[in-house]
Amino acid sequence: MAYDPDNIFAKIIRGELPSFKVYEDDHTFSFMDIFPQTRGHTLVIPKTAGEDLFGTEEKDVQAAIRTTRKVAAAIDKVLQPDGIRIAQFNRAPAGQTVYHLHFHILPVFEGVDFRHHNTEQADMDELKELAAKIAAEL
Repeated sequence: MAYDPDNIFAKIIRGELPSFKVYEDDHTFSFMDIFPQTRGHTLVIPKTAGEDLFGTEEKDVQAAIRTTRKVAAAIDKVLQPDGIRIAQFNRAPAGQTVYHLHFHILPVFEGVDFRHHNTEQADMDELKELAAKIAAEL
């Protein structure tokens, strides 16, 4: 599969679509998922083109996982979940829906079920507030 430079994450990186930014550096960008599976569901993406783990330069994968760890630690401190799940999918049969490498940070709260992805849009004011709290920890 060839990388599509007009995918939603590429547009977010270029500032063509809005997002609730949590963190940004020269190599990565992290933002809130607007269709969260759990409170605090956050995404981390490299700023370079790469459709999945296998189509992305190793240095960019490394940068993304470093940022994932950093952002997950901030989420852990702010939300104090019972656990944190890190997920990354490659190709449609595995569950990938946006073909730009990305990592999901999913806080887990005992007794609270995960929502299905892309079914319920989050409250935008709540996402903005939560993004600011997580960003303040970084």
